[in-house]
Amino acid sequence: MSTREMIIALADELIRERGYNAFSYHDLSRVLGIKTASIHYHFPKKSDLGIAVVQDQLAKIQALKQQLAEKSPLEKLEGFLSIYSKIKKENKVCLVGSLATDLHSVDEVVGEELKKLSKLILDWVTEILTEGKKKKVFRYSEDPRTKAMLIITSMLASVQLTRLTKQGDFSVIKNAIVKDLKP
Repeated sequence: MSTREMIIALADELIRERGYNAFSYHDLSRVLGIKTASIHYHFPKKSDLGIAVVQDQLAKIQALKQQLAEKSPLEKLEGFLSIYSKIKKENKVCLVGSLATDLHSVDEVVGEELKKLSKLILDWVTEILTEGKKKKVFRYSEDPRTKAMLIITSMLASVQLTRLTKQGDFSVIKNAIVKDLKP
């Protein structure tokens, strides 16, 4: 892994653990054992790093979407839900959820990238639901975009709330989403 990739990975971790505004280049340099000048070489401003973190997540989501392109709607949905399962397993929060709380205090360019990521996720889940309903694999009464919003927000919230409840609530919610869609 290159220095640039290590900086992005650690920044992603810190954003999910502490929030965007709660870490500095000094924190990164201390953990990575590099000088802050090295971080500034790759990311002159913190907003440059924020953009890179969001774009990295965007690329991962696009890769997963491509990987699942030929799968059934249910397999695609399960692939999407696996993102949150991984986040939950790592005891983290969703990058979108973490950055959304800082939206009014981050540079506008970071916010714009976050909106692109959110749109990609929402559009993808909407496509999965539309395809699933068309193929009679899913049943739901809401508009596909509305149902996608319900699923995404349920997963986002469940990852955060189950950090507090310390119960099996995450799995219950995830399974309920899938069960609720079955005809």
